[in-house]
Amino acid sequence: MSRDHELPQVPPAPQAPSRRLLLMGAAAAGALTAASASAVPGIAHAAPPKATSYVNPLVRQRADPHIHRHTDGYYYFTATAPEYDRIVLRRSRTLNGLSTAAESVLWRAHPSGDMGAHVWAPELHRIGGKWYIYFAAAPAEDVWQIRIWVLENSHPNPFKGTWVEKGQVKTAWETFSLDATTFTHRGSRYLCWAQHEPGLDNNTGLFLSEMANPWTLAGPQVRLSTPELDWECIGFKVNEGPYALKRNGRIFLTYSASATDHHYCVGMLTADADADLLDPANWSKSRAPVFTSNDSTQQYGPGHNCFTVAEDGRTDVLVYHARQYRDIVGDTLNDPNRHTRIQKLGWNPDGTPNFGIPVADTAAATAATVKESA
Repeated sequence: MSRDHELPQVPPAPQAPSRRLLLMGAAAAGALTAASASAVPGIAHAAPPKATSYVNPLVRQRADPHIHRHTDGYYYFTATAPEYDRIVLRRSRTLNGLSTAAESVLWRAHPSGDMGAHVWAPELHRIGGKWYIYFAAAPAEDVWQIRIWVLENSHPNPFKGTWVEKGQVKTAWETFSLDATTFTHRGSRYLCWAQHEPGLDNNTGLFLSEMANPWTLAGPQVRLSTPELDWECIGFKVNEGPYALKRNGRIFLTYSASATDHHYCVGMLTADADADLLDPANWSKSRAPVFTSNDSTQQYGPGHNCFTVAEDGRTDVLVYHARQYRDIVGDTLNDPNRHTRIQKLGWNPDGTPNFGIPVADTAAATAATVKESA
């Protein structure tokens, strides 16, 4: 996501699941399940950025969060609901205000047929004067045939107007696909997403393509990354949840890896801003995760992040989900307690992002004092 098209500085205005991936026949990398991503050798971070006064968890039981700061002065928030059956939206003029903002249901899963199950990871984007939501869903009768879908709304206010189903984003294969995100760079719009590639022994890799319009790919799709390092293959072999950040002459593409328990973590791809983004050779992968579970703050499985900016229009903010406990009873798909969290994103002297560690929960007394309204 770039500050120039997603995060315009705005003047003050008056107040107005856990995911289990389809195995696709691949082995579950059982030899790695006892390893912790936070213990991978070679991880090194600069001192984490100083904590700010954000409420955490920001929104409870909302995973795969996406926050869009719009020119109308509002932050718009959507995320995966643990019932996997609807797309929700809330807004606030402040980030903390999202915690108590009223939530509306924009769209519900179909009772049968396509888009009937596993409604996951919605993202709200403003493109060409219209609103678009990218999300994953499966047929009600075949819940693991998950694909990417798009909704469109031409009304200036995304809470009003009509959300029109524009259909499935057609990729090169009819295989398990999800977690679409979009960004522009040098006049071109791109879609990045996670998909299983036939013939590969993994669950999902990351793919990139230019777009002909907000619901149609143009030209070839290229694979930018596949799970190959130990910390990407714990429980499941996963690269998913990509999100782009343009800073300091580079494109940083974060993504999440491994099973959605405490092993879930964030990796990062980097490309020069002048490079051909559709040439996989121009992207380099972090050899260790950049954001992991932390026992000292009792935050586990941080991932599926995005980025926004603080109210000052300059300070970068990391948005992600995490659980408050390490051990999960039963299937992680049925555990609802991935909560949305936010914290300041720092920067290293070399111009790369410094994620630090997932911050501890806000003290109950502090959180109780936050009364900002949407």
